[in-house]
Amino acid sequence: MRKTMIVVLGYMFVSQGMAAQTDSIVATHELKDVVVKATNGIKSKYRVDNADIIGQGQLIRAACCNLGESFVANPSVDVSYSDAATGAKQIKLLGLSGTYVQMLTENVPNLRGASLPYSLGYVPGPWMQSIQVSKGASSVKNGYESTTGQINIEFLKPQGTDGLRANVYQDSELKTEVNLDGSIHLTDRLSTSTLLHFENRQTDHDGNDDSFMDMPKLRQYNVMHRWAYVSPRWISQLMLRGLHDEREGGQSRKHADIFSSEPLYSTSVRTNRYEMQWKNGFTLNADHNTSVALMLHGSWHDAENQFGQTSYDVTQKNGYAQLMFETDVTANHNISVGASLNYDRYDERFNPLGTEPNPETSVTGETTPGLYAQYTYKLGEKLTVMPGVRWDHSDRYGSFVTPRLHVKYSPSKIITFRASAGKGYRSPHALAENVTLLASGRDVTVSPDLKQEEAWNMGASVSMNIPMFGKMLELNAEYYYTDFLNQTIMNFDGAKGAHTLSFENLDGKSYSHTFQVDATYPLFSGMTATAAFRLNDVKCTYDGELRQKPLTSRYKGLLTLSYKTPLELWQFDVTGQLNGDGELYDRSRYPAYLQLQAQVTREFRKFSLYVGGENLTNYKIDNPILHSHHPWKPVFDATQVWGPVTGAMAYIGIRYKLEKL
Repeated sequence: MRKTMIVVLGYMFVSQGMAAQTDSIVATHELKDVVVKATNGIKSKYRVDNADIIGQGQLIRAACCNLGESFVANPSVDVSYSDAATGAKQIKLLGLSGTYVQMLTENVPNLRGASLPYSLGYVPGPWMQSIQVSKGASSVKNGYESTTGQINIEFLKPQGTDGLRANVYQDSELKTEVNLDGSIHLTDRLSTSTLLHFENRQTDHDGNDDSFMDMPKLRQYNVMHRWAYVSPRWISQLMLRGLHDEREGGQSRKHADIFSSEPLYSTSVRTNRYEMQWKNGFTLNADHNTSVALMLHGSWHDAENQFGQTSYDVTQKNGYAQLMFETDVTANHNISVGASLNYDRYDERFNPLGTEPNPETSVTGETTPGLYAQYTYKLGEKLTVMPGVRWDHSDRYGSFVTPRLHVKYSPSKIITFRASAGKGYRSPHALAENVTLLASGRDVTVSPDLKQEEAWNMGASVSMNIPMFGKMLELNAEYYYTDFLNQTIMNFDGAKGAHTLSFENLDGKSYSHTFQVDATYPLFSGMTATAAFRLNDVKCTYDGELRQKPLTSRYKGLLTLSYKTPLELWQFDVTGQLNGDGELYDRSRYPAYLQLQAQVTREFRKFSLYVGGENLTNYKIDNPILHSHHPWKPVFDATQVWGPVTGAMAYIGIRYKLEKL
C-alpha cells in the first residue's frame, strides 16, 4: 500500500510538470506512514530541461499582485508595459516576445491567442503555488508551440491545502486588491476549494502632465472553483473559472486642454473569459509507473477593444484534449506516447480609424490533431537523454513534424551540463495577439497570406555547486540561439510609408542570441544574494535590411538580496535591475536605466504584514506617449514604451491564514 501511495503522489506532482522536491506546497502531506515535505527551489537539479522554479517563498518576496509581477527577482524573464494607454504587460524570454513562450496552467496549454495581451494580469499572485520557467525547446508532450520556452503555472490545490487564506493589498496609486481562498477535505479522498479575487483602481492620475492617464482605471472580478479526488489508482482534478476585466484609459478630463476643439482620446478594454479544465490520471501498474492520463480544457474569451475611434472586437473559442500513456520499460528506459486535438475559432471585427462603422465579422478556424512519442534513457543521476517527436496536421497549414532533444549529464555532484535542440511552430493571429499596438495613429494592414511561424531553438547550459567557505555557491551559465525560418514581423514605418504598421511574412533572416550567467550564494546565516547578467543580440530583416529589433534591451543586470532573522519573524528583500539600452522604431536609441524594489515582511502567528516599494529610483520615461497633445493625428504613438511609465510607488498588505475550516 505504501508503494502504491508513493507512486500516486509522485504521479500527481510529476504529471503536473514538477518533481516533489521542487514543489512549493507549504503544508506537509501525510499518507499513512509516508510523509513528504516540499521545499522551495530556484534551479531544478532533477529536470532534464533548463528550468527555474519560482516557489511561494520567492513569490511573497514582492507584492506579486499577479503573474506579471512574479518575475521581479527572476533573471531570465523580462516584464515591461506593452503600451502607455492600457496598462498591459508583456514578457520576453531569450530576447523574444512572449508570443513565443508557451503558457501552461498545470501542464495544459492555456492563455494563448486573444487572451495573450492581458494574460499576465489574469492570474492573481496569491492563487499561485509555483511557476516553472523552462528555457529552450520543451517536451513534445505539451504540443508544438513552444519556441523559446514554457511557463507553467501551478495553482493552489484543494488536496494540498486545508483552511482559509486572505490577502489584502493597497498601494499609493490607490489600487486595492482582495484575495480569498478556502479549501476543505470532505473525505480522505475528496476535497474542494474556491478562490476569489477583486482588483480596483479608479484614480485619474497624470504625473507627467501629458494629458493622458499614467495608468488606466481598472476593475477585475476573478473566481476559480476546484475539485480533487485522489485514490490509490485514480486522480481527478476539475477546475472552473470565470473572469471579468475592465480597463478605461486615455486622456484625463481633469488634465486635458479644455480649450482644445478635439474630442478626448479614450481607450476601453472589456473582457469576459470562462474556462474549464479536467485532468484524470490512472495508475495501471505501480511497479513500472505505468499510467494513462486524459486532460481536457475549454475556454471562451470575449474582448471589446476601443482605441480612440479604432475598435477591435474578438471572440476566441478553444477546445483542447490530450490522451497520454507512460511507462518505465525498465529502470533505465521510459516511454511516453500520446495524442492531442486542438480547436480554435476566432470571430473578429476590426474597424480602423476613419472607416465605415459596423464592419463584417471575420471568422477563422483551425483544427489540429497530433501524435507524439518521447523516449527517456536514465543512467542513475549521471545521464539523461530524452529525444521526442511530434506529428501534427493543421487544416490551415497542412502536416508538420516537430523534433526535439534534451540531454543532461552530471559527471559529479558539483557540475551538470544540459543541451537542447528542437523546433517550434505557431499559427499567427496578428491583431488578436498584438491588439495593444492599435494605441497609435498608424494605418494598420495585415497580410492576407501570413505563414505558419517556424523556428529552430538550440541551447546549452552548465550548472555548478561549488563548496566555498563552508557554504555552497551556485553558478549557472547558458547560451541559446533561436533561428526563424518563417515569422510574422511587425514592420513599423517601413516601405509602405511613415506612420504605418504592417503585419507581414519574414523575408530574410531573423534570430536571437542570448548569453546569461548567474550566481547564488548565502553570504551568512539568513542572508542570500543572487547576481545575474545577460546579453541579447536580437535582429530581424525589415524591408531587406537586417537591423536590431526595436524595443529590445541589449543587456540586463540583476542583484537580489534576501535576509531572514534567526526566528524568521522578519524578512527583508531588495532587488535591483539594470536594464540596458536599445533601439526605437526610428533607430534612435533609448538609454539604460536602473530600478530598485524593496519589501519588509513581519510574520505573526496567524498573519503576516508586509510593506514595500517599487521603482524606488523613481525613473520614468519623459514622454511615454509621442505627440500626446495631438492624439487624432498619424504621428500619435503610445506603443514605444521601453521603460517605466510611473514613478516610485509604495504599498502595504496583509496575509492571513486559518488552518482547517
